[in-house]
Amino acid sequence: MNDYTFGNKILERRTELNLSQAELAEKVGVSNKAVSKWETGRSKPTTNVLRKLAALFHMDVEEMLCMREQETKMKISKIVITGGPCAGKSTAMSWVQNAFTQMGYTVLFVPETATELINGGVAPWTCGTNTEFQKCQMKLQIEKEKVFEQAAGSMQTDKVLIVCDRGVLDNKAYMSEAEFAQAIRFVESNEIELRDQYDAVFHLVTAAKGAEEFYTTANNAARTETVEEAAALDDRLISAWTGHPHLRVIDNTTNFEEKMKKLVAEIASFLGEPEPYETERKYLIEYPDIKWLESNPNCQRVEIIQTYLHSTDDEEIRIRQRGVDGNYIYFQTIKRKVSALKRIEIERRLSQAEYLKLLMDADTTKRQIRKTRYCLTYENQYFEIDIYPFWQDKAIAEIELSDENAKIVFPKQIKVLKEVTDDDSYKNSSLAKDRAFAEE
Repeated sequence: MNDYTFGNKILERRTELNLSQAELAEKVGVSNKAVSKWETGRSKPTTNVLRKLAALFHMDVEEMLCMREQETKMKISKIVITGGPCAGKSTAMSWVQNAFTQMGYTVLFVPETATELINGGVAPWTCGTNTEFQKCQMKLQIEKEKVFEQAAGSMQTDKVLIVCDRGVLDNKAYMSEAEFAQAIRFVESNEIELRDQYDAVFHLVTAAKGAEEFYTTANNAARTETVEEAAALDDRLISAWTGHPHLRVIDNTTNFEEKMKKLVAEIASFLGEPEPYETERKYLIEYPDIKWLESNPNCQRVEIIQTYLHSTDDEEIRIRQRGVDGNYIYFQTIKRKVSALKRIEIERRLSQAEYLKLLMDADTTKRQIRKTRYCLTYENQYFEIDIYPFWQDKAIAEIELSDENAKIVFPKQIKVLKEVTDDDSYKNSSLAKDRAFAEE
């Protein structure tokens, strides 16, 4: 959930001076990307840069500082609804609009970019190559989202939900690894930033998997896949988004109406309507086969550094650096326990500067937790398998559920030793404290 209010102020001042992002960046000594992130609420300038901006904008420095630090009451969330062909996305948009408008949200929809381009005559078979088409699609998707984010920040409302009919990472399912690498270089980004810019991702499974009798191409002129092709594409889409901090897969084990209700319930749970409850099950497992995990197309590796901050007895506050290969995003999480299985969890995205500032409030009785996380989708479930450097024979597997009574199906390659959901000694905060004592 980004702070667009400050970003809009920067955009307004830059526009008044008739400056491009590149020109503003040059004048204050930052990159084009930095200005883009300010204006879309993903980060804020440092104090030194803010002083340069104040001079350029003919504003008082203190006014700029207050403007930067001001907390906005506006809550803006950006989510993706994705899925295989004939999964029910079009109907889902109507359900989402009706449900969340009634909850007091202003709901904005970013239309599916591929369909827009294909219907306008820009397609893989009209462009020079598929890669060229995907570049066009990714570029347009990114720019469209910026426009919607800018518009959202200007609205006089408390809660805005931006719903993307597919996100940038959907394109990965239609390209080879080499083509995808070329495309992300073209948009001057990286996979972590493109994937994790969204607050949550909800994947609707194609009717070609579990509801074959309802699969059709008649209701979408841009859809050409057979049942077999649709099922394979659905798998690739899940794989493309695997690794996102909040991915949920909505399958076809119920009828279509129940599928839509489950989607709305999952989104509501994520948004905290009425309370941001998280139902989590945790298991101690044998040290997994790393080669199997890394060769699995539905598994992604993420490196995490987790730091605990000073907090009261009834809550836990942590900040986290999350990413891979030098590309990172940052979060703050506040957890309050409700019951053995349920807890209130509030999470917000941080800029790197905010993350570094919060590090100064680290609880020194606990060491940082460093772990390698493998995000694995299996049977429409989303597992997070954490490998710790101080354990050579075991690991932790977690799964978040919308229904605490849901059946959990583990891959045969994962050997469960015992459930440790209620065992506080296996909490990350306890492991951090134990490690601190062990190393004194």
